[in-house]
Amino acid sequence: MHALTGFSLVSLLSFGYLSWDWAKPNLVADGPGEDGTEQPSAAPPQPPHIIFILTDDQGYHDVGYHGSDIETPTLDRLAAEGVKLENYYIQPICTPSRSQLLTGRYQIHTGLQHSIIRPRQPNCLPLDQVTLPQKLQEAGYSTHMVGKWHLGFYRKECLPTRRGFDTFLGSLTGNVDYYTYDNCDGPGVCGFDLHEGESVAWGLSGQYSTMLYAQRANHILASHSPQQPLFLYVAFQAVHTPLQSPREYLYRYRTMGNVARRKYAAMVTCMDEAVRNITWALKRYGFYNNSVIIFSSDNGGQTFSGGSNWPLRGRKGTYWEGGVRGLGFIHSPLLKRKRRTSHALVHITDWYPTLVGLAGGTVSAADALDGYDVWAAISEGRASPRTEILHNIDPLYNHARHGSLEGGFGIWNTAVQAAIRVGEWKLLTGDPGPGDWIPPQTLAAFPDSWWNLERMSSVRQAVWLFNISGDPYEREDLAGQRPDVVRALLARLADYNRTAIPVRYPAENPRAHPDFNGGAWGPWASDEEEEEDEEESRARSFSRGRRKKKCKICKLRSFFRKLNNRLMSPRI
Repeated sequence: MHALTGFSLVSLLSFGYLSWDWAKPNLVADGPGEDGTEQPSAAPPQPPHIIFILTDDQGYHDVGYHGSDIETPTLDRLAAEGVKLENYYIQPICTPSRSQLLTGRYQIHTGLQHSIIRPRQPNCLPLDQVTLPQKLQEAGYSTHMVGKWHLGFYRKECLPTRRGFDTFLGSLTGNVDYYTYDNCDGPGVCGFDLHEGESVAWGLSGQYSTMLYAQRANHILASHSPQQPLFLYVAFQAVHTPLQSPREYLYRYRTMGNVARRKYAAMVTCMDEAVRNITWALKRYGFYNNSVIIFSSDNGGQTFSGGSNWPLRGRKGTYWEGGVRGLGFIHSPLLKRKRRTSHALVHITDWYPTLVGLAGGTVSAADALDGYDVWAAISEGRASPRTEILHNIDPLYNHARHGSLEGGFGIWNTAVQAAIRVGEWKLLTGDPGPGDWIPPQTLAAFPDSWWNLERMSSVRQAVWLFNISGDPYEREDLAGQRPDVVRALLARLADYNRTAIPVRYPAENPRAHPDFNGGAWGPWASDEEEEEDEEESRARSFSRGRRKKKCKICKLRSFFRKLNNRLMSPRI
């Protein structure tokens, strides 16, 4: 068995955290403000404890306070007592949201503007970026991460514990089995992915990840002094596929006809109870009164896997509102104006300067952030300093057949996938992804006529314009009526594009195969190997005709490069 660092089964047993029954369900209601009165919001005696909870693939409709059929009593209560963010934006897929959260920078400024970081790619969050936890460490914080990383791991320097986190328990790849922690990146390319620090946590296999991660969060709180500021980043795997849930949660939704929706609902409710247990621990161990709890989804729900973004258009992986409008709220005794809904424009990049500011740290122009400090807008109800959002520019995504430079008034090639929000206007170019309006899949099977009622199957255009303030469901395209606005937003896209750095999306490396790493996913490249790869790449560019090395690893590498180029689709 591999050695574990810091946290072990013995310590779990000593704290009694291997049982999910220790949490007391009524304790979330015991906090300040429960009687409806405003609590004093005097300046805290020390920087606040920051708890950031990120869920995976949770749809906009999939929370109780948005009218869902899924039970989320904890999230509903925390949001009702805090500030609901109803003009909050994230990215359409996993890696981009996580990279922008931890760097405060748009994808075009980190080279991660295309797709996700795949397990076998020699790629990770750029090492020259100062991350949010590193900034908080500079401000005296103890920093801990629990859950899904998905920001690359091909070198040890890419690991969470090298990017600002004092401790880490979780997975490095994008999705794993909730019990066995196995992840397959293609036929026969499978490995174990649960890590404790920089070691493989073989001994923790068998525990449902949502429960395991909540238990670890509680252990951190139980063993930490409230006198030292704490940053706890809990990135749940839930509710990403595979759709797996403990049986007791499935039973609650036994009357739900659609099997995928039933499993998905059970996973959401289990995650809700995990949040309840973390909140209870904050109160039990003395953190709550000086804490800020942020809850956020990472992208839109996957409608093919039980999620729902209704009534928004689109789904995960698209730049329609259903892909980029996020679930979000802040719950904190430190909020000056609680129990309200905020329509201030907020983007996931804004958490970096906002949280650094709360921590007493500083950001400067040299940090080149794309985020804004939005604490006053959230806590006091002031106007948001943000007036626009670059959703993304992806030059590698499949170009739209009906787009052109001429169609973009000579300003912008509308075949390129891009999306931007300026004020109340939103512009999309290229192929934004499937633009369907899909109702919640509560029935066992939809009648074909209903399922296809609002499917956009044969769209022959490459530019869309919407007034999002007046038309949040993107039903009335105004591109033909307002060419002046289209021109202005295309020019803004061109301005952003001039600041973009080259896309980093390298070919997959056969050395990443878990069989070369004891059966587990983990770092495989050293500095020397990376330099050799770069030299080899340069040599191929200048001397493509030279005879290749006759070695097994070289042949494997060539095979995987060809496979990546011919078969790998950039679509998610």
